[in-house]
Amino acid sequence: MKKIVTFGEVMLRLATPDYLRFSQSSHLVSTFGGGEANVAVSLASYGIPVDFITCLPGNDIGYWCEKEIKKHGVCTKNIVWSGERLGIYFLETGAVSRGSNVIYDRAHSAVSEISPGKINWDEVFSDAQWFHWTGITPAISENAAQICLEAVKKAREKGLTVSCDLNFRKKLWKWGKSAGEIMPDLVKECDIILGNEEDAEKVFGIKPEGVDVVKGEIKASAYESVAKQLMKKFPKAKKVIITLRGSINANHNTWSGVLFNGRKLLESPEYQITHIVDRVGGGDSFMAGLIYGLITYKDDQKALEFAVAASCLKHTVYGDFNLVSVNEVEKLMTGDTSGRVSR
Repeated sequence: MKKIVTFGEVMLRLATPDYLRFSQSSHLVSTFGGGEANVAVSLASYGIPVDFITCLPGNDIGYWCEKEIKKHGVCTKNIVWSGERLGIYFLETGAVSRGSNVIYDRAHSAVSEISPGKINWDEVFSDAQWFHWTGITPAISENAAQICLEAVKKAREKGLTVSCDLNFRKKLWKWGKSAGEIMPDLVKECDIILGNEEDAEKVFGIKPEGVDVVKGEIKASAYESVAKQLMKKFPKAKKVIITLRGSINANHNTWSGVLFNGRKLLESPEYQITHIVDRVGGGDSFMAGLIYGLITYKDDQKALEFAVAASCLKHTVYGDFNLVSVNEVEKLMTGDTSGRVSR
């Protein structure tokens, strides 16, 4: 099987334990995470060959980070080693009516300062079938945006399937251009477009009618118009997928998704996630599940259901990475939500 390639920034995550606020915590728990790295780890867990491309500083923190990614079965041989620091993000986990809070410390990170032309995309894509990127990467810096565009164009030239997660992050677009100015040239080359209930509006001004995300009200059918508008704007897109999160509170969400393939809007079952362990990386776990499903099942409905089930399970796993197996996901797809001990 040909490999999947993902490209983006991986960061050191420093999180308060339990549900403590920053001002209460005497220590922080360290893990690693980042949108495209999270996708890569999930795919490796499903037995799919995957190559994660990034830039890491050649110091002990960079080596530590590579080791953590590599131990999950992700290929790291094409990582570029340059720069002086790894980006960091601090996480304060919310509870009930208090939302989680993320603070970024990623200015002048290795990825943000890598120069265009430093990655040999011809070599990286020589044995690949799919390239995935997210809207986080071009938000980091002008250089990162240029390299992402290099990759997307080369992947398209070589006939790879190209997917993106719109992943709008308002705290990141600070380098002089807005998402609306940069993202269209990237997204227009994509076969698969993923977004959540707000991304299309925040990036392209496309929104559904009669939906109140704040109140936790999500109606799947309302997003068919969003998918159609995205396909009209980006005619190379073959599928548009939208994750639907209803936020009852920080610990209780509803979770589902829809997929529009240009002919029909497919809807997934809706899960009630009532005791969230960690929701960070939920969208990435969905994307990885979708890629796996589309490659393995070649059935849009089953691929969508695998993606939703996989990302539902992610909410039970601490850290950014979704450390679950295909068997666990497929068990949930059958309707087994019991959580009984396996003996």
